[in-house]
Amino acid sequence: MTTITRRRFTAFTAGAAGLATVGAARAQAAAPPLLLPRRLQPGDTIGLVNPSSAVYEREPYEITHETLRALGFKVKEGTHLRARRGQFAGTDAQRAADVNAMFADPGVQGILAVTGGSGGNRMLPLVDYDSARRHPKVLAGFSDLTALINAVHVKTGLVTFHAPVGVSEWNEFSVAHFRGAVMAAEPMLLRNPPPTGDALVPRDNRISTLRGGRARGPLIGGNLSVLAAMAGSTYWPRFDGAILFLEDINEYLYRIDRMLSTLKLAGAFDRLAGVVLGAFTNCTPGDGNYGTLTLDEVFDDWFAPLGVPVYAGASFGHIKKKFTLPVGLPVEMDADAGTVRFLQPAVA
Repeated sequence: MTTITRRRFTAFTAGAAGLATVGAARAQAAAPPLLLPRRLQPGDTIGLVNPSSAVYEREPYEITHETLRALGFKVKEGTHLRARRGQFAGTDAQRAADVNAMFADPGVQGILAVTGGSGGNRMLPLVDYDSARRHPKVLAGFSDLTALINAVHVKTGLVTFHAPVGVSEWNEFSVAHFRGAVMAAEPMLLRNPPPTGDALVPRDNRISTLRGGRARGPLIGGNLSVLAAMAGSTYWPRFDGAILFLEDINEYLYRIDRMLSTLKLAGAFDRLAGVVLGAFTNCTPGDGNYGTLTLDEVFDDWFAPLGVPVYAGASFGHIKKKFTLPVGLPVEMDADAGTVRFLQPAVA
């Protein structure tokens, strides 16, 4: 049995703390400069990839093709787009190979995921980030695509997009925000759609201000479950000074609470500038679970102590009308007005 003296223990802990400080400083210093993709134009080719789950029917592919053609684009499918291994759209190597091929292909101007699902984090070590840096393109998707769009941004500095996937409902609201962000290069002001109906008091598209105020910083985040699963990896985003945005679907409330605790314990909340919460669709206590905290209480517990602007109910996540959110772009949030404003165009 090895005996550790007080002096050796003190030296060890001081050295470990020093290494942690140096490591954090190096990680911060190693952050690549912001890199903007070229804006998309009518006639451009969009490469379709499936970094996560398989699609089991033909119709979703048909809908995706028709949607992109209606937007004015040509379409190219990844070699393994329709592959399947278990629940995944092919092996990890196949899914990563399609992403790598689309970045390297000079005939492809943008990359869009057909769907989300699960498994995107499995292929992150196989992505060619040097190629993505050399060939910056619009990379878009949401839900499980949180893994890929954050990893690419962290490794390359490329602004990526939390945006509808191919099988999403591309309604007027979602199309206008996608076009404004990635085609028109507009400094977008993201505000929820106006309420519908003739109710005396609006009942839909509401925002809830947890703590008022404005804040500026790079926009970082995505699906809470996926982001929490990335904690501790080299693909983990840099949260210092960031505006964190989160959404989720089909999670029991105790799991939402646990995943937020993971982000807190991993240091993600330590130096945030602000928080924007989107839709937490079908996130419930679960059958017979009557003693759980409410979603409001979970958010209050984790975000109220931060002392930064926070609002909930923003129009992104697993809902029909979606913002296109540029991961890594400097933005300004206003928690009282319920808005996010780009501080510069998201594309070049």
